[in-house]
Amino acid sequence: MKKIPQRSCVICRQKRDKGELLRIVKNKENEVSIDKIGKKEGRGAYICYSIECLEKAIKTKALKKVLDVDIDERFYENIRESINRG
Repeated sequence: MKKIPQRSCVICRQKRDKGELLRIVKNKENEVSIDKIGKKEGRGAYICYSIECLEKAIKTKALKKVLDVDIDERFYENIRESINRG
């Protein structure tokens, strides 16, 4: 039986299987993107597929702090769409 990697949501700190979280990545050029397959190179941060965690991330600027890059409102809307799609 293969071991499933665990990751923590940077917002609520709850541990989940890696595939149950949404990965946000900052690459070497400081571009931020959503990593749906979990294989993109760069600094990653995981958040729950939860609007509550996203709203808290926006309010506290947690993703900006973790990834050390400015994140605009349009990107948060992209995250919201990904969460709604599940």
